[in-house]
Amino acid sequence: MTKYQNPAIAATPQPDSNLQNAHNFVQRLRQELQKAIVGQEDIIDQTIIVLLANGHVLLEGVPGLGKTLLVRALAQCFNGQFARIQFTPDLMPSDVTGHAIYDIKTEQFKLRKGPIFTNLLLADEINRAPAKTQSALLEVMQERQATLEGESLPVPQPFMVLATQNPIEQEGTYPLPEAQLDRFMFKININYPAHNEESLLVKQVTQSAQADMLEVKPLQQLVQPKDILALQQITKNIPVDEQIIDYAVRLVRATRDHHNLAIGAGPRASIALIQAGKARALIRGGQFVIPDDIKGCVLPTLRHRIKLSAAMEIEGATIDQVLNQIIDQVAAPRL
Repeated sequence: MTKYQNPAIAATPQPDSNLQNAHNFVQRLRQELQKAIVGQEDIIDQTIIVLLANGHVLLEGVPGLGKTLLVRALAQCFNGQFARIQFTPDLMPSDVTGHAIYDIKTEQFKLRKGPIFTNLLLADEINRAPAKTQSALLEVMQERQATLEGESLPVPQPFMVLATQNPIEQEGTYPLPEAQLDRFMFKININYPAHNEESLLVKQVTQSAQADMLEVKPLQQLVQPKDILALQQITKNIPVDEQIIDYAVRLVRATRDHHNLAIGAGPRASIALIQAGKARALIRGGQFVIPDDIKGCVLPTLRHRIKLSAAMEIEGATIDQVLNQIIDQVAAPRL
């Protein structure tokens, strides 16, 4: 293992006041989201990391664990545009991107933009639509633009897709192809709440005006679109030492020749690890990225980009177990 050096020595850090103000702002957002989400603090943090890193997130969990609630709460705190698409087997690509309609009065075709022309897009139960419709998101997720009738139209900035899916249902679902999965910076697995958290959840819901869900209306609109863009720029400028970049690349490359994996992660995973590490550093109030920032982002960054070998699937192993083995095996820079 090599000695890890403070990158602030070699790189010009941002003013402490900028980082501190950004950190305080993010903490306020976290606290506001926690008013609507019982427990699941790691899930909230990971979602904010993706937002700060200008990425997209895939939320996976069984019904009733708050996937849609988390997105609705974030939208309530965000004073920008929000749109929701309920993915169904009969949804067409034009229902996502938009289409041209004929105006009888003007005798001309006009473009009607679809719901993707927004800041926050909830793609609810994304795996219920066939691949033809899922692919309508590929261009906008990667290039922040959509092509309608041969014309490339940019979407508003910031732009973030938050997709949900149920991992246990098979009837009427279509698995996301690898190219689609790779567009998501994080895949966040939402697990069952702890006993005390579930008790508190039941108490709050049964006292809510809405009989079967928590309310998000009381949440404050803390964030403007320009605030998100400023936070993303601050996040982008957080220094990263060469050894940290090398560490992230070694973690990703270790998945490509691991005996328990059939498919390893590509270069986009290395990029996402560094971007997410910067955002995690901002959340914890750091001035630069440390190895723990990378470690803390490995599971959500890589779990949807790799595939277990047939032998491991038969044995009932999980992807997270293999990734934890890789984290233990790949040496991190020492402080």
